[in-house]
Amino acid sequence: MTAGWARRNATRRATGFAWVIGALLLSLTVAGCNPQSGPRQPRLALFVGVDTSGSFRGSGYYDNALTFMAHYLYGHLNQLGGLAQPRELFVGAIGGKDRNEPKAFHPIHDFAGKTIEQIEADLRAWFPPTDTMTDFNSFFQQVARIAKERNLILAPITLMVVSDGVPDAGRVAAAGSDAPYRAIDLSSLEYLSRNLTLRLAYANPKVGENWRKHVPRQRVRLWTVDAEVMKGWTEQLQPGMAIDQQDRLWKWVQDNVDYRVRSKAA
Repeated sequence: MTAGWARRNATRRATGFAWVIGALLLSLTVAGCNPQSGPRQPRLALFVGVDTSGSFRGSGYYDNALTFMAHYLYGHLNQLGGLAQPRELFVGAIGGKDRNEPKAFHPIHDFAGKTIEQIEADLRAWFPPTDTMTDFNSFFQQVARIAKERNLILAPITLMVVSDGVPDAGRVAAAGSDAPYRAIDLSSLEYLSRNLTLRLAYANPKVGENWRKHVPRQRVRLWTVDAEVMKGWTEQLQPGMAIDQQDRLWKWVQDNVDYRVRSKAA
């Protein structure tokens, strides 16, 4: 009788132990599939290009753009509102005194731990709009070089271009000519990553259309946000609310600027 009781008690303990292990494994599985937490996202490589040509200041959007970029970078670096935190961040100028003039790119370390106000002050100091040319091709080539040197080709790559979007030659080209846009060379980016998105912010609707229709590309995903739309980001700020609680702003950024482009648009 004593032996039978011992066997039954051992069986109960074994069954209870198996139940606990099973429950633990199930809870871990459910946690991994929790729709609120979402699937784990790969770390982003973010490149930002700031138009430093005098013509961008002349467009009237330069000041608004740099203030927005300070918020944008801060939001991404701190994962506010679900924004993707970049694994790597490089910010450089789109412009120069001469064509193909190399520009320094500021790495993520130059922004980490800074406030929005500090980031904006740095952007204005580093990227004054005093260049005479807008050289997109040189910027794209430098991005490709850095991505290869840093072995970022397996990571999703986003290029955020803050510019009126008009190629330098486009300012003197015949009205309606698409030649300046066809001269924009994205070939260095085409096979840089399986997931590469180019975002152009602060162009007017016609320029955005020219980028979509006339800039040659095969695998590069393109998303443009008109300047009039970009101006609306300030309306999302809620007075008296801490920046990490500005849910309307970060939702607006996700829906309008960081919109996920699933394939090359026609």
